[in-house]
Amino acid sequence: MPTKEEKLGIIDISTTTVATITNQAVHQCYGVVGMANKNLADGISNVLSRDSRRGIEVKLEDNQLIIDVYVIVEYGTRIRVVAESIQNTVKFHVEKALAIPVRAVNVYVQGLRMSEERE
Repeated sequence: MPTKEEKLGIIDISTTTVATITNQAVHQCYGVVGMANKNLADGISNVLSRDSRRGIEVKLEDNQLIIDVYVIVEYGTRIRVVAESIQNTVKFHVEKALAIPVRAVNVYVQGLRMSEERE
């Protein structure tokens, strides 16, 4: 995935690393209940594999990262505000940790969930 050539050799950063940083950043955001799957096939494969990258896709184009995040948001929160918070938080944490520019953080809200207090 992202590769940097240094004096002492090559540094290769896997997409799993980017996804792990992204996952931690997303869970810091207010209003996020959990991660979602992009589609049914991904959902079945994640149940079987217990992959930590659930709900996150990472692409590299022109040495810039494009990160797609699929989330479930708490019912009653402002979805747009939560999505913008996710975008800013993910961009900040990934760029800080990896020193690789993030071109885009695309947030896909896959559902809403009521908190147990409201039910």
